[in-house]
Amino acid sequence: MNIDFQHIVNSFSSFLFQPTKDWSFCTIPFMASFLIFFAIYIGLNKHKKVSKQAYVILFSLFFAYKANGALMLLLPLTTLSSWFFTQKMMRLRRGKPRKIGLFLVLSIELLPLLYYKYTNFTIDIFNSLLKTNFSPLQLILPVGISFYTFQAISYTIDVHKERFPKSTKLLDFTFYLTFFPLLIAGPITRAEVLIPQIHTPQTTNKALINKGLWLIICGLIKKAILADYLAQYNNWIFNDPLAYSGFENLMGVLGYTLQIYCDFAGYSDIAIGLAALMGYELSNNFSFPYQSLNLTEFWHRWHIALSSWFRDYVYIPLGGNRKGQLRTYINSFFTMIIAGLWHGASGMFLLWGILHGLGLIAHKFCVNIGLNKIPNNLLVKSTSWLITFSYISLVWIFFRAANIDTAFHILQNIANDFSVTDFYPFLMARPMWLFLLFVGLELLAIRKQDYEWLQEKFISSHWIVKFIVVLLTIQLAINFSQDSVQPFIYTYF
Repeated sequence: MNIDFQHIVNSFSSFLFQPTKDWSFCTIPFMASFLIFFAIYIGLNKHKKVSKQAYVILFSLFFAYKANGALMLLLPLTTLSSWFFTQKMMRLRRGKPRKIGLFLVLSIELLPLLYYKYTNFTIDIFNSLLKTNFSPLQLILPVGISFYTFQAISYTIDVHKERFPKSTKLLDFTFYLTFFPLLIAGPITRAEVLIPQIHTPQTTNKALINKGLWLIICGLIKKAILADYLAQYNNWIFNDPLAYSGFENLMGVLGYTLQIYCDFAGYSDIAIGLAALMGYELSNNFSFPYQSLNLTEFWHRWHIALSSWFRDYVYIPLGGNRKGQLRTYINSFFTMIIAGLWHGASGMFLLWGILHGLGLIAHKFCVNIGLNKIPNNLLVKSTSWLITFSYISLVWIFFRAANIDTAFHILQNIANDFSVTDFYPFLMARPMWLFLLFVGLELLAIRKQDYEWLQEKFISSHWIVKFIVVLLTIQLAINFSQDSVQPFIYTYF
């Protein structure tokens, strides 16, 4: 048997030095890379912690390079500048000098994000308002820039407010900001959560490691099986809604409502699970959000890391709910506008933020006039859930649609061309898609205590059972993907 060593060397060299636009947790190249990385990581347990820490940083930078190419240089530049200028800021005199220093550091941290994400959006606004014709720049948004920028900002603010010590070493801060499970799409993790664990990872904590494996399995099911399969039909609807009936449009909206949850919650599960395998415990990022009975509750359960970030660094500094009802409404509305624009520089994301802001105001207003005094019986809960879920699903249309015309075409089709009789032909045409939709919706309805029971059963099961479950999950993911693995939605944010 002839072995072409040159071909092997070329393939390995290509893998190491060429970025990959589809690089993510659900790809075979990443899984193979992580297994090699993890085997060496375990082997470093007996060595100095600094060598292990540096090893993780190097792999994280490699991970960033595979996702971003040369643009990954923004990550170490952000890391160095954020740490250095935060240290300088804390040497300034308390009061106005230090506040000015904070403003300058935050400006430096935000500059790359503002440039890459909002330059063309700003140019479009100027063109519309001033009737100019400036051409958009050929910019590529660096993967993960929103997430590591927000982590850097939270660190700087927490140090300024003395909620976190200013004595963090550069190596520790580099580990924190470049930690690869969090790079592509978070969850946004505070320094106070990760940095204290850096030198004492729980690599022998079997419960944490088994929980990590459980989360990775859940993440693969959500992302590689449910989200990716549902996305194929959803894309058809949002690309050309007029080519389909009102019933088919409604199915596309329900499909996307489930898809975006499974996609992002799946990523978060895998990210938290990978960190757990390495001995680091991160906070949960989703808590059954589609079981919410109102919009305020939804934002306490959905993308918890981002919601709490906006609460602590935007909503509360604006005054929160401490300055009267009207100011509370304004603060909630403004925070959701910022959250909308954070997701993307477009009018559709702005509109999505506005609609959620209006929804939050409506709920707070109803509570203020006595809504919470209504008896909390089954009928009230069911009605509250139906209204909340329907509104969230409707607003997702504006989040996903490429433009306002597409969104209105979907709504018009559902309103004017909906017929229950279309269900049977739809079932005959797409039985597997409909089956996965119902399975996904049923999983979303599972009680928290039942989920925790299943998790505990898995953690306490024999390793052979775990091995079989992992193999079945991977096989199902391969079967359903059909070489059509979709990029994580939040890599674009």
